[in-house]
Amino acid sequence: MKIRNPRSRFDIKVKPGDKVLEVGGGHNPHPRSNVVVDKYDDNNYHRSGDILVRKNQQFMVADGERLPFRDHEFDYVICNQVLEHVPDPAAFLREQFRVAKRGYIETPSLIGEFLFPKASHKWVLLEVDNKLVLVEKAKLHFSQPHFDFGELFLTQLPKSSIGYRILEYTHPDLHTVRIEWEGGFDFVIDPEDQQIRQYFEEPWTEEMVLRHFPRRSLGAELWEATSAFGHLCKSIIKSRVLKKK
Repeated sequence: MKIRNPRSRFDIKVKPGDKVLEVGGGHNPHPRSNVVVDKYDDNNYHRSGDILVRKNQQFMVADGERLPFRDHEFDYVICNQVLEHVPDPAAFLREQFRVAKRGYIETPSLIGEFLFPKASHKWVLLEVDNKLVLVEKAKLHFSQPHFDFGELFLTQLPKSSIGYRILEYTHPDLHTVRIEWEGGFDFVIDPEDQQIRQYFEEPWTEEMVLRHFPRRSLGAELWEATSAFGHLCKSIIKSRVLKKK
């Protein structure tokens, strides 16, 4: 079942003694991963750089749809920005649920795919009513546009704008889907239900927006913003301390 929506891949509930697998760690594996697998070790089409293996990590070439591990061999599995690339997402997810007891998965959301599209992405994703929805990009006539705002939203604003960093903290699901789970979670591929498909095919109405981003009370908004600012200050101080070491 779905446990929660973490704020980032570093906001996950991995225990000190957990054996952790990462599927598709690529150029940026999670520091906590013990074993990292990747399907492609000979080209970077599906990632943003050469494969990186950190100290104390074991690397293996393996297909995420057919993992060479026993049932529940791992306590936790991490999958970051991979699911949107795979040919058979159902098989891929079932393998995650098979080899690990708990896990975390992160993908671009529908909004993220519009803002910074990638030709290598086969699926457009959105979480609707606690269910991960995947729609094949080709069926949406989701052609590769001439614009890509990735440099703005993924690089420049996170570096230069405190306001944007606070927005990312208070609305972590704005352009990213993040799910932490135990035993698996609900998903649907190319749904026929028009109540779900409308998010992918029609302009969003106020009702649709509020269904996905419910209004919070003023007190809740102030608490989220204050927490975000405190979290941001701590991360800035921590990064500066690490740079001095």
